[in-house]
Amino acid sequence: MVKAYSQEYTYKHPWDRVTCASWRKFADPENKRILSHILEVDTLNRKVDPESGKLYTTRAITIHAPGPWFVRKIVGQDICHCVESTVVDARSQSMQLTTRNISLQKFIEVVEKIRYEPHPENPNGWTICKQETSIRIKPLSALASMAEKVEQRCAERFVQNSAKGREVMERICKYLEAESNGFTI
Repeated sequence: MVKAYSQEYTYKHPWDRVTCASWRKFADPENKRILSHILEVDTLNRKVDPESGKLYTTRAITIHAPGPWFVRKIVGQDICHCVESTVVDARSQSMQLTTRNISLQKFIEVVEKIRYEPHPENPNGWTICKQETSIRIKPLSALASMAEKVEQRCAERFVQNSAKGREVMERICKYLEAESNGFTI
């Protein structure tokens, strides 16, 4: 069983502001209240390819991911470690993030892909965010109906957390807009 979903969101801010907000999303102490499931973010690697000019970044993200009590009983923990790989191509104005869990893999496999690029209807003023997430519960495959319910609950949690992330991104974009106009919020 695999639960997959995708969603799109339009930020009414230019690409450079939205991608800047993406980098600041976990760093701002005020966001920790909203993104309370994110426990820690560490940059493992960052490099710029001299030929293409693309920025490649790898970050480790530790997430508090409480599930139903019976899943915690089976798994034995509610902390998940993930790796986020990001590629930024400033020339083509594309930022792609791929996040996958590296812990709990024998129980659950989650892959989230996010892409930011200029919106086709207003490329200088808006940014479109396309998000795809797939969730697969592994040991419960024999119990398909239970696996389906757990996958559905996980997907619902991802949708809730995505909305929180968009809220934080919007706030940071407004802050950056005010900052660029010489105002403070």
